[in-house]
Amino acid sequence: MRREIARRMRHLSCVLTVALGAAFLAPTGASAQAAADPYEVLVFSKTAGFRHDSIPVGIRTIQDLGADNEFTVTATEDSGAFTTANLANYEAVVFLSTTGDVLNDAQQTALKSYVDGGGGYVGVHAAADTEYGWPEYEGLVGAWFKSHPAIQQATLKNEDRSHPATSHLDPTWSRTDEWYNYRTNPREDVHVLQSLDESTYSGGEMGGDHPITWCDEQAAGRSFYTGLGHTQESYADPAFRQVLLGGIQYAAGAVDADCSSGGEDPDPGSRTVEGEAYTSGSGVQRANHGSASGGQTLGHIENGDWAGYSQVDTAGATTFTADVSSAGAGGTVEIRSGSATGTLLGSVDIAPTGSWDTFTEVSTTLTATGTGALFLRFTGGAGALFDIDSFTLSGAADDAKAATSQNVHLFYYPWYGNPEVNGGWRHWQQGGQNPPEDVGADLYPKLGAYDSGDFNGAVEQHMKWIKQTGANVLVYSWWGQGSYEDGLVEGVMDAAQRHGIKVAWHLEPYGGRTGASTVDDINYINENYGDHPAYFRDAERNNSNAFYVFQSLDVPDWSALDQVTDNNIVLAQTTDTSKIAHFNGLYTYDGIAGATAPGWKNAGDYAAANDLVWSPSVAPGYIDDRAVPGNTTPTLGRDNGAAYDKQWNNALDPAIGGSPTWVSVTSFNEWHEGSSIEPASSNPPAGHGYQTFSGAYGKTGAAAETAYLDRTQHWVNQFEAARAARLR
Repeated sequence: MRREIARRMRHLSCVLTVALGAAFLAPTGASAQAAADPYEVLVFSKTAGFRHDSIPVGIRTIQDLGADNEFTVTATEDSGAFTTANLANYEAVVFLSTTGDVLNDAQQTALKSYVDGGGGYVGVHAAADTEYGWPEYEGLVGAWFKSHPAIQQATLKNEDRSHPATSHLDPTWSRTDEWYNYRTNPREDVHVLQSLDESTYSGGEMGGDHPITWCDEQAAGRSFYTGLGHTQESYADPAFRQVLLGGIQYAAGAVDADCSSGGEDPDPGSRTVEGEAYTSGSGVQRANHGSASGGQTLGHIENGDWAGYSQVDTAGATTFTADVSSAGAGGTVEIRSGSATGTLLGSVDIAPTGSWDTFTEVSTTLTATGTGALFLRFTGGAGALFDIDSFTLSGAADDAKAATSQNVHLFYYPWYGNPEVNGGWRHWQQGGQNPPEDVGADLYPKLGAYDSGDFNGAVEQHMKWIKQTGANVLVYSWWGQGSYEDGLVEGVMDAAQRHGIKVAWHLEPYGGRTGASTVDDINYINENYGDHPAYFRDAERNNSNAFYVFQSLDVPDWSALDQVTDNNIVLAQTTDTSKIAHFNGLYTYDGIAGATAPGWKNAGDYAAANDLVWSPSVAPGYIDDRAVPGNTTPTLGRDNGAAYDKQWNNALDPAIGGSPTWVSVTSFNEWHEGSSIEPASSNPPAGHGYQTFSGAYGKTGAAAETAYLDRTQHWVNQFEAARAARLR
């Protein structure tokens, strides 16, 4: 019923628009018939990049399906069709292997409003290779294209055989197509209908959980996507034609289906990893092998070498299975936890296979319990021993069972401006740089030189990314009453609320700040923003908000804080417990100190003994060479994620980190300090010496852009598990 009402409202809107003389096509009556009666579908196949030769046959196929199933088809490559008035004539819009940037801002808005208002979207194959500059499109299609191997046969697992697109299929389906890898795994946000068995083909890069067809509810509308449909032959396949038909019928509202979002990996206790995705090692190298998954192996292995995988947690692991080859001596793989000399969980022998391109599977049961990252150590005779293509750790802890936490806080900086929104550049030119391509940062944002007041663009995308980390609190950098940042508060809080994120406060050291002015600031923030639903309140501490006071040691007298600390959590930036007499706790902020954690244990123990909050800060690195030319202060490289992991490990080790109340992350997006976990461009403007995240946690290129978001989710899980254990 909801879909029928939404459809009628869309047509009614079209009639009203036509009455005003603004219609693109002939009007549709206000009392529109239900979608089970004849309806119309728009097929859009514009390309601004690669063009698939299967598009013409795809259009003919959809037209034939319509003729047989009571819907008519309009095919176009004219982006001008995307107006509110015109879209209201259709029950579904099909993006048939579109590529690149095919819609302008107004057309994007029309499409989003159409779907949110009850319309249907269908994406076929390269629809995932479309509109990378429009963040909301990712939520519409489900996931963006990353890469693909050669066309080959693979086996699909039909996870939901009740949907009209897949109800005709057996549990598995073997077919030949071009199999997309996606930049993110959409499983948590969509309803997966089909997934690929990566063990049945070469080149899968989704870690063993590889959705390929899915559907989703979109406000009052619906979306459906399938990665199938690259080849012309696909459209002659009756089984694929039914997938396509069922997807269109669902999106149009002609048939009902359960497409509620979310779901677990069908084998959540199993994780497949490419051998060459190691994050640390001794002696080993990546080796090119065309017959290997992904085209590479972990190779050049000799006696005593080892490889570490910081992205793989051994907790709960019970079985190790690997695809291996050996034209050498063969040998043994030792599966260890925590380090190359850590707890031995099990081992498996590898015999020569006769060729480096002849792979076989080996497996062993793990007899000990793992508590840290995975390490593989190799032993054997002289010379080259064997190669490892990919391996699976079954029963291992799975970050897909993602926790969300109001105990992990991300420092957030609404400092930035550009001419398009702000009227001029703000903050990007730090260090004497010349934006937009030349900015004062050693990394270049994936979103470019954005504006912090772009609430529907950059800020909306920030909230999606923050949600991806599992950290449900951002700590807003605030520079005083009436400041630039104060003027952006409500827009950022509105965006945060849309994604269930809460807002705490980072009180910055504006000129003339005192203890009394800080009390006035806290009261001002509470009075002006305290009623907003995104306002952070700690249920464990009298529903109080949190105020992190940066450079608190610069003010000698904080006694005025006694007026507000009964109903607010005010944290000093220090580990010196003699300097926090009027505060509710302490934090560190420093993006380098977490590598050695000086004073952390003492600070944490003192906080616990005195019912105070202890929130040590961790960072993925600190590099500010472009922002502060000639800077002589220390920097900290990221080391492909090892620096971030070390700081998190220090924070969560009670003997080092002092059992934190919260953990604060420096930072989500402080670009000038190089401490950001916000995605950095994998293809930044050339000629400026920008770094990228490539190599982080074994990910390269575009896949590495979100590496630190995903790793933060891992550590959120670890922290919440540690807190739960302490409270038991």
